[in-house]
Amino acid sequence: MFALRLQYPAMYSDKEQVFNCIQRAHQNTLEVYPQWLVFQTIAALVYPLSASVLGAIWVTSRFSYAWGYYTGDPSKRMRSAYGYIGYLGVIILSISVALQLLGVF
Repeated sequence: MFALRLQYPAMYSDKEQVFNCIQRAHQNTLEVYPQWLVFQTIAALVYPLSASVLGAIWVTSRFSYAWGYYTGDPSKRMRSAYGYIGYLGVIILSISVALQLLGVF
């Protein structure tokens, strides 16, 4: 009954493209951060040096992503594609930690 009267907030502007880009960059970082933090923590338990280097790569790529997006031209966010090295790296290290705990290798 109350849901019928609930109005969702306007998340994006109809007039300001730059505001929309800044909002989206922030939202995307918040969407990815929890998973990255879990993988980073698991990887750092066994591979602290590798995880810290991969973490630094990922964090710097998020700055590149945000600065590129803040220009108002969403295609400039792709300058941060190197961040996948850090992101996928900690995922692979986390899988390695899990397999070690399972006694696979």
